[in-house]
Amino acid sequence: LAQHFTVYAPELPGTTPGDPYIIYKVDCYTDLLLMYEEAIRKLGLKEAVAVGQSMGGMIALDLAASYTTLFTQVVALAPTGLWREDSPVGIADLYATPPEQVPAFLFHDPSIPAAQTMFSLPDDPEQIPMHVAQNVWNLGCAGKFLWPIPDHGLANRLHRVSARTLVMWGEQDRLLSYRYAQEFAAGIEDCSVSILSDCGHILQMEKLDETVEQVCNFLA
Repeated sequence: LAQHFTVYAPELPGTTPGDPYIIYKVDCYTDLLLMYEEAIRKLGLKEAVAVGQSMGGMIALDLAASYTTLFTQVVALAPTGLWREDSPVGIADLYATPPEQVPAFLFHDPSIPAAQTMFSLPDDPEQIPMHVAQNVWNLGCAGKFLWPIPDHGLANRLHRVSARTLVMWGEQDRLLSYRYAQEFAAGIEDCSVSILSDCGHILQMEKLDETVEQVCNFLA
């Protein structure tokens, strides 16, 4: 995306190496949304485009619903934030899954190089404990705002999203069923949906070329 746009990539509070305890300054999900909105406003960004994956997609859509003129377009890749009784979100299972089984939870084909790189350990044995601790801490920071998923109320705010929206999903997503794509489309007035076959939860890694092509075409 940076080949075509100026990209600002905010890190979730607490996940920046060397600054883990900043997460304690964010009390709740509402405060998190306010922080992102303030960051965009203080950067002076106008007619911004938001692109987010999973939890990032939820945040982007909720910002678009809460601040209706903040974004002109939103791209949400397998966003969380909704709940269907017939397709429960698998985030709790992900957190309880043994580390060696996590790749298969997030990728349709966990043998691809992108998946192997994502879950590889540092070559230096002395760095491995810190690496593992950082990953566990990152999950904890995300979990602070992912619960309780059905009660954040995003479903009741989707109708407020006025930005053109593209929702993309992997058909073999084990974490969040692609059926949720239609839930988002039904709630957002101007929403397109794209389902990628042979793809799991992390589209931008497992189907990079297709994802980039569709996102750039949409934004163009």
